[in-house]
Amino acid sequence: MTDSTSTSTEAVLDRARFGADGLLPAVVQEESSKDVLMLGWMDREALRRTLTEGRVTFWSRSRQEYWRKGDTSGHAQYVRAAALDCDDDTLLVTVEQVGAACHTGAHRCFDVDPLDPVTASAPADASADASADASADATVSDLTEATR
Repeated sequence: MTDSTSTSTEAVLDRARFGADGLLPAVVQEESSKDVLMLGWMDREALRRTLTEGRVTFWSRSRQEYWRKGDTSGHAQYVRAAALDCDDDTLLVTVEQVGAACHTGAHRCFDVDPLDPVTASAPADASADASADASADATVSDLTEATR
């Protein structure tokens, strides 16, 4: 690891907002299919390992230990990208998934218990409204900047 990688990793670790329990939710997405595979939890050390070793490492809340996906099952996750969300309190890890992601053997953890929610569609003019809102927000922002 180069000094710049070390520095940038430390900056990310300092910026990440871990919960009161010291954990950060990590959503794992498959690079090729864009499927959301699973959700795991990381503490600062698990996040550091994930960012610097190229394999996804989690903190097991039940076993109170680190686990690297695939070490016992062979169903490994190789890091392709990572991003914190806009609040720095959730991580998205894009991976090359080898084998099943779920401990049940399912490809995705969300394949195991599909629900049947009531669904809805956005109104036909919703995208136009969203564009207008974004344009109005930009205008307000521009005006605010101009008056400073």
